[in-house]
Amino acid sequence: MKCIILAAGYATRLYPLTKDKPKPLLEIGNKPILSHILDKVYKVDCIDEIFVVTNAKFYSTFLKWLQHYKSKKRIQIINDGTTSNESRLGAIKDIQYVIDYSGINDDLMILAGDNLFDFELSNFVLFFKKVNADCITTHEITDINELRRTGVIEIDSNGKVISFEEKPQNPKSTFAVPPFYIYKKETIPLVKKYLAEGNNHDAPGNFIPWLIKIKDVYSYKFSGHRYDIGTEESYNMVKKLFGG
Repeated sequence: MKCIILAAGYATRLYPLTKDKPKPLLEIGNKPILSHILDKVYKVDCIDEIFVVTNAKFYSTFLKWLQHYKSKKRIQIINDGTTSNESRLGAIKDIQYVIDYSGINDDLMILAGDNLFDFELSNFVLFFKKVNADCITTHEITDINELRRTGVIEIDSNGKVISFEEKPQNPKSTFAVPPFYIYKKETIPLVKKYLAEGNNHDAPGNFIPWLIKIKDVYSYKFSGHRYDIGTEESYNMVKKLFGG
């Protein structure tokens, strides 16, 4: 299994904090957000390579970080070539860029580089292997305003996803979908097909409603907290929780 960590955004909502520093390298609890995520990835034995996809603006910053970082698995920093928020590829095009650049032909875990979470990715992988199908994660949120800012799914009694909406005004359930996914090797070529049809290439969740029309997708329900660091307010809140 390979792992892609999405880190090619420009985080303009966090300016000036992220004007000269990528969001995944902002520190929480005395280490970068990215390091917290990698601590979870290392516990997944079957992941043998990690790709951090970034942009041309922050490429050298990530390379410098990697030089001083003691990694337990092979990490590649990949430059998607964009230089501004206006020219960004969008998450799904970034995923395809890494697939093409690295010739990925394995099961694939995809994670956002700006989300912290309590649950163990190793348990997510066990679930993926059990259902033997593409998988997303979900957790329950009761605040309707929070639900309006994320992906929301409906699931059947077996956990199969039957509907998915990105940032719905009228959520059909309380099951929110964070940007953590595992796709089977056979699904990887469908990303290119999705893009070729001219579909939305920005948020990674946009791929799911298209995919569930073609293949079964299951949701792994996790408990515990997940923190989406999108604003200075949320960043400061998480810093306090993690003690620095």
